[in-house]
Amino acid sequence: MAGLQKVLIILLVLVLVLVALVFSLNNQVAVPLNFLVFETQPHGIAVWIIMAFVLGALSGILITVLSTVRTSVSRRQLQKRLTRAERALEDSKSHGNRTL
Repeated sequence: MAGLQKVLIILLVLVLVLVALVFSLNNQVAVPLNFLVFETQPHGIAVWIIMAFVLGALSGILITVLSTVRTSVSRRQLQKRLTRAERALEDSKSHGNRTL
C-alpha cells in the first residue's frame, strides 16, 4: 500500500509540474509589479504567479514549523509538571502509609 501511495504522489507532482510548465509557456507577457514605493523589473505573468505560490507555500511551512515547535515546548513543560505532580503524589502516599 505504501508503494502505491508513493507512485500516486510522484504522478501528482509530475502532473503539477507539467501544468506549471504549460501555464508558463502560455503566459509569457512581461509585466512589472508596482508596489507604490518601487516598481520591479518586467517578468512574465507566470513567473510572478509561481513566485507568489512558492512564497505562500514557504510562509505556510514556516508558520507550521513555528506552531509545531511551540506545541512541542508546551508539551514538554506540561510533561515535566505531570512528572513532578506524580512524584509528589507518590511521596504523599508513601508518607501516609508510614503513619498508619
